[in-house]
Amino acid sequence: MAAERLKDLSQPIDVPLLDATVAAFYGTGSKEERATADQILRYLQNNPDMWLQVVHILQQTKSLNTKFFALQVLEGVIKYRWNALPVEQRDGMKNYISEVIVQLSSNEASFRAERLYVNKLNIILVQILKHDWPARWQSFIPDLVAAAKTSETICENCMAILKLLSEEVFDFSRGEMTQQKIKELKQSLNSEFQLIHELCLYVLSASQRIELIRATLSTLHAFLSWIPLGYIFESTLLETLLKFFPVPSSRNLTLQCLTEVASLNFGDYYNVQYVKMYNIFMVQLQTILPPTTNIPEAYAHGSSEEQAFIQNLALFFTSFYKFHIRVLESSQENISALLMGLEYLINISYVDDTEVFKVCLDYWNSLILELFDSHHNMDNPAVTANMMGLQVSLLPGIVDGLCAQLLQRRRLYAGTMSKLRMLMICRMAKPEEVLIVEDENGNIVRETMKDNDVLLQYKIMRETLIYLSHLDHEDTEKQMLKKLSKQLSGEDWTWNNLNTLCWAIGSISGSMMEEQENRFLVMVIRDLLNLCEITKGKDNKAVIASNIMYVVGQYPRFLRAHWKFLKTVVNKLFEFMHETHPGVQDMACDTFLKIVQKCKRKFVIVQVGENEPFVSELLSALATTVADLEPHQIHSFYESVGHMIQAESDPHKRDEYLQRLMALPNQKWGEIIGQARQSVDFLKDQDVIRTVLNILQTNTSVASSLGTYFLSQISLIFLDMLNVYRMYSELISSSIAEGVPFASKTSYVKLLRSVKRETLKLIETFLDKAEDQPQIGKQFVPPMMDPVLGDYARNLPDARESEVLSLFATIINKYKAAMIDDVPRIFEAVFQCTLEMITKNFEDYPEHRLKFFSLLRAIATHCFPALIQLSSQQLKLVMDSIIWAFRHTERNIAETGLNLLLEMLRNFQASEFCNQFYRTYFLTIEQEIFAVLTDTFHKPGFKLHVLILQQLFCLVENGLLTEPLWDAATVPFQYPNNEMFVREYTIKLLTTSFPNMTAAEVTQLVNGLFESRNDLPTFKNHIRDFLVQSKEFSAQDNKDLYAEEAAVQREKERQRMLSIPGLIAPNEIQDEMLDS
Repeated sequence: MAAERLKDLSQPIDVPLLDATVAAFYGTGSKEERATADQILRYLQNNPDMWLQVVHILQQTKSLNTKFFALQVLEGVIKYRWNALPVEQRDGMKNYISEVIVQLSSNEASFRAERLYVNKLNIILVQILKHDWPARWQSFIPDLVAAAKTSETICENCMAILKLLSEEVFDFSRGEMTQQKIKELKQSLNSEFQLIHELCLYVLSASQRIELIRATLSTLHAFLSWIPLGYIFESTLLETLLKFFPVPSSRNLTLQCLTEVASLNFGDYYNVQYVKMYNIFMVQLQTILPPTTNIPEAYAHGSSEEQAFIQNLALFFTSFYKFHIRVLESSQENISALLMGLEYLINISYVDDTEVFKVCLDYWNSLILELFDSHHNMDNPAVTANMMGLQVSLLPGIVDGLCAQLLQRRRLYAGTMSKLRMLMICRMAKPEEVLIVEDENGNIVRETMKDNDVLLQYKIMRETLIYLSHLDHEDTEKQMLKKLSKQLSGEDWTWNNLNTLCWAIGSISGSMMEEQENRFLVMVIRDLLNLCEITKGKDNKAVIASNIMYVVGQYPRFLRAHWKFLKTVVNKLFEFMHETHPGVQDMACDTFLKIVQKCKRKFVIVQVGENEPFVSELLSALATTVADLEPHQIHSFYESVGHMIQAESDPHKRDEYLQRLMALPNQKWGEIIGQARQSVDFLKDQDVIRTVLNILQTNTSVASSLGTYFLSQISLIFLDMLNVYRMYSELISSSIAEGVPFASKTSYVKLLRSVKRETLKLIETFLDKAEDQPQIGKQFVPPMMDPVLGDYARNLPDARESEVLSLFATIINKYKAAMIDDVPRIFEAVFQCTLEMITKNFEDYPEHRLKFFSLLRAIATHCFPALIQLSSQQLKLVMDSIIWAFRHTERNIAETGLNLLLEMLRNFQASEFCNQFYRTYFLTIEQEIFAVLTDTFHKPGFKLHVLILQQLFCLVENGLLTEPLWDAATVPFQYPNNEMFVREYTIKLLTTSFPNMTAAEVTQLVNGLFESRNDLPTFKNHIRDFLVQSKEFSAQDNKDLYAEEAAVQREKERQRMLSIPGLIAPNEIQDEMLDS
């Protein structure tokens, strides 16, 4: 084919032929032509000499796609090989790119026509600058500013280049360049900014061209976050910007610049300028957007430019208030402007746009948190003074003054806070527990998928409303009850209004004093139950039912204190369990479970006015209550009753309740086993298999809530259950062995396997939840050895249940060293055969993979002596499988493998086999860890990679290794110690793996790692820098490298939340002690 000629790069490339090949790739040719073109273009892109043809291609071609292809080749060279090129080649390319940019942008027509091409050339120029500026191109900024003054179109393009440069250095640099290089570029931009500043001001004062003014404002916007403050506040820049705010064509860009200025926070030094800017802005805004405007309506009918203006306005207000609200509180004139701005922001918060609302909500959350904290700490003036930025020793007079100041501040914001409460009530997001939603056709249906954005929004709104409630409980209660009475009167009745109101009522649970909460809830629940009675229509009733269930589920403290209400609510839930409207029964069962978990003691004692405990009454009517429920709902119901029974302290009563609860399933089980004894074929019927599965699932549900006290029930069915397990296993194996294609995928085999899995799950659940009593282990583990373990070993791979692995992992985690004698048996049954299943590729048997490594980790943690007993061949298999695990791209598997490896390293280090183990595996482990560390697919494992490398580097220093790690036969000379050997080995390993790094860079890194091995944060930073230098982690999101620091922050936040009533929902707090 003619295109093959392109591969010969010894002569100038045939540009028309290249054009045709690029065109074929972009879709003008057939599928075969496209594939051929793709193969040739890839070849050219990967050829190290191809970049030498770039200038020739750019000069000859008219095709934009071909130009882009050539520039892509060039970009790769600049990113990865630029510093290795000869000086004259670098300078030649730099000059050529600069000339083409100037040539195309000096003329209006060519600049507009070739805009996409010029933009790409600008990007290439900035990539070069990241290497050459300032050291090898000191005159760049003066040259650029001089060129900008020669023509308005060149000036417009220079603005685009400056904006790109600023973004590259300040926004996208983390993970792209080393910290030293970023620092150097920032210093250069700062020191040369005066020229850029003068140019921007000159354009804004002299030019009439809209495009140039917009480009200049856009560039300023990129610069404002980092330039020296004098250029903003001690020049005419702010005045100039405010002049452009009323001009429609530049309004949005100006507002973005003002927002960037508002986001700066450097103490009180520029307060006067900020107040002046705000007041001028507010005067202008009232002309552009009068305060009486219905902003949500205007937004709904506005153009995209007008909608962007409202979004930018929200960003401006929230940024300004976040950093400078205090200075506006200082005088009456400023307070009026402040309150007007807050009024604007509240109106913007009603706009029906998720992004706009998120911006407003984030600010309201932070403002209310600040007001709440100062209110909360009124008893502790030192904390308050510190929050207000006051460095004073607190004399009694100052304390009184501070408290007066705080009260005055609360009064100032009282009106705004009241409007905010209404905003939160009207716009409250849907909580996770609510399963009933309105679909796009206006029908009430069961939710099919959780919306994580809505859940996050709910979390922030809930927190905000709780702070608002703490600031004024009376106003919160008054607004909620007033809105609820409008629902009852029908004046304000809509599904959405009732939903948001009830979600808001449920969300403030725990924030009121108990007495107030009781009074409030009695009215709320009474009104909601009345509303349910008087409202007609199935959909309406379903909405009200979901709200009743949500609200009562949020207030366990109230229900615990009011038995009659609790009983009424539970009976109402039982009513809803017969309501077949989609979602209602599910929600009724979920709410029942949630209430029982928090109030379980109330159901097992005889309450005043009752003849027997509620649990006994419930068990008498059990069959009727669950008659209309689906199997999964019945399982949830049984789990709830299990919680009740668990709260009964009298063992005889407890066993009697359990017997009554399990009477129906046990009766059915007895019938099935009796029939099976007559004829084993009875168990093969599909309906019988489904019934067996359902009975086991019911048992698992009760075991999960009853724990140890489930012993009498599981003992009753255990041996029969193992017999059924064995029989179904044989049926599965014979079906698969008969060789019918896809036998393991038939519905019959799947059903049989479901029974096996549920059996394993039931045993695992019971053993996991039961208290750590050795006799339970002795009673249940030995009988399982053959039916479960032996069966696993005998089965075909497709018939092996991964749950066997997790069951034995649970058993070892539970009974720890007591299982040491059984480990060889477990090993023999599962190890070799599972490894063969999972090491053929990375895809097959995903469940077996994860559970296999979890089992290995349990053995390594609790039964390490059993691992030492393995033969060297078996240990090698273990180590190979661990390496296989952490190479896996599935995060859970890789993480389990890394944790397991760390466990093994620590255990072997403390054992007498330390030398033997590390001589065999040290270098392999180091090499493999560096391989995954530098593979971007394994970024989430960064924390564990670092810990393992630190473990290895510390080991060679601490003297625990008394034998050399090197093989004397293969090294040129003997090393004085292991540390010297590992240093040299690591340098060699990294130099050969990363030829783009110089030997000096690698040596410096390795020395840094050894010097900082006892200081984890520094050690970690060295590795982060290495990942950037090695070019393995450029141009990507590198937040995984900082995940550990984020986790510490999250835990601190949780501790803070626990200290504020209501902030962590009562349902999420472990408060069984209160349930008395």
